[in-house]
Amino acid sequence: MVLRRRYGVVGTGSRAGMYVDAMVGEHADVAVPVAWCDTNESRMAAYDERVHPLTPRHYHPDELDRMLTEVDAVVVTSPDHTHAQVVATALDAGVDVVCEKPLTIDAEGLRVVHDAVTASPARLTVTFNYRYSPRNSALRRVIAGGEIGDVLSVHFEWLLDTVHGADYFRRWHRAKRNSGGLAVHKATHHFDLVNWWLDDVPETVTALGGMRFYGPRGTGRPAGARPPLARDLAEDDPFHLDMAGDDRMRRLYLEAERDDGYLRDQDVFAPGGDIEDTLSVLVGYRGGASMSYSLTAHSPWEGYRVGVNGTRGRAELEVVERSHVAVGDAARLLGPGGKRPAVDPSVTPGTVDGTVGTRPHGSRLVVQRHWDVAREIPVPAGEGAHGGGDAILLRDVFRGPADDPLRRQAGHLDGMYSVAVGVAVNTSLRTGGPVRIAELVAAPADR
Repeated sequence: MVLRRRYGVVGTGSRAGMYVDAMVGEHADVAVPVAWCDTNESRMAAYDERVHPLTPRHYHPDELDRMLTEVDAVVVTSPDHTHAQVVATALDAGVDVVCEKPLTIDAEGLRVVHDAVTASPARLTVTFNYRYSPRNSALRRVIAGGEIGDVLSVHFEWLLDTVHGADYFRRWHRAKRNSGGLAVHKATHHFDLVNWWLDDVPETVTALGGMRFYGPRGTGRPAGARPPLARDLAEDDPFHLDMAGDDRMRRLYLEAERDDGYLRDQDVFAPGGDIEDTLSVLVGYRGGASMSYSLTAHSPWEGYRVGVNGTRGRAELEVVERSHVAVGDAARLLGPGGKRPAVDPSVTPGTVDGTVGTRPHGSRLVVQRHWDVAREIPVPAGEGAHGGGDAILLRDVFRGPADDPLRRQAGHLDGMYSVAVGVAVNTSLRTGGPVRIAELVAAPADR
C-alpha cells in the first residue's frame, strides 16, 4: 500500500495551481494537499473549491511553524522575496521543500538557504520545468554527447512579447524588492538552463540594462493621460486587461482585493516599478566558456534562440512560443469562453491568432560540424505546458526521479547558482562593473 504524503502549499496564487491540480489529479495516489498558507483568505478559499471535497486547513504565514507540524512536505509558490525564509523555516523543522524558482532574490537569501540546507536532513528541490522540455533536453544531449566538441561560447536571446512581458509590470514583480527584477525572477530559468547544458559553474557577470519601454517615461508609452489600472483602460488599448472575464483570475485576484488590497492589474506605464525590461549580460564560466545573454520584455513575438559554439561545430535551437499578438488579444482571451489568461504562451501554447507563415510556432534544433552540412535534430513533441516539461517535472516532484542521465531534477546548488547570476546582474547594473559569483554563493567549489 502506497502512503500519501501530506503537503502544505505556501502561497495560493496562480502558480500554485499546477501543483494542486497534480495532487488531486494524476498524483492523487501519492500526494494530498492538507494545508494552505497565505495572507489572503479569499485565495485560500478559492483553492478549497478546487480540491473539494478535501478540506485543507488555513494558515497565515505567522502560523507557518504550526502548519509544519502537520505536513510531510511543503510546496513554496509565494512571492519571491519570501522564499528564503519559508524554505529555511521548513528545512529547520525537518520538512522537505519543493520551491518554485527563484530560490531567493538576493545575496542574504542565498546565505540563509545555504545555512539551512547544510544543517537540515530534509530535502530541497527547486523546480526548473524548462529542463524537462524535450527541446531543451535534446540540446543537453547534443552538448553532453560531444557532437560540437568542447563549448567555447553561448549566445542566448530570450524574447517576451507585449502580453507576457508586460504582465510583469502589472503585478508585484514590478518592484525589485519583491522579485529581484526579471534578472532574478525570469532569467534564473535561463541561467539555470545554460549552467545545466554546459554542466559548468558561472564565475563572473557583467550587465547593462534598464526600464526602457514600460514605465511612465518608457518609449512604448502612448501619449496622453492613463488610468492607473489596466481594467480601466479602453478595450481597444493593447494593455487593457479584464480580470472579471476569467473565472480563475476573478476568484484569485479580483475578488481577493477586499482582503489585502493587492492590485493584480496595474497599468504597465504607471509609476512605481523599478525593474528592467531590457538586459544585456556577459557570463564567464569556470570551464572557460562565455555566454552573451539578452532579455527583451517588449517583443512583438515570444520565444528564444540559443547558439552554442564548440571546438567541433555549432548547435542552434530556435523556439517560437507565440508568433504574433494583435490589439485586444489579451482582453479577448480573458473573455467569456476563455480557458485561462493567455499571458504566458508556454503555459497555453500556440499562436494567439492562429497564424504561422513566416514565423511558425514550434522548435527547431540544428547541428553543424566544421566542414560538414547542417542537419536538423528531431525534437519530440511535448504535450502540455512549458514545452511538455511540466508533466515530467511533476512526476519527479511527487514520485521521485527516475533513472535520468540528463540530471534534470535540480537541487539547492542549482537553484543557488542560477539566482547568483541574477543577483550579480543586479549588482553589476548598480555598480557598473563586473561581479564575481564567489562573492555571493557560499557553496562548495564542486556541484
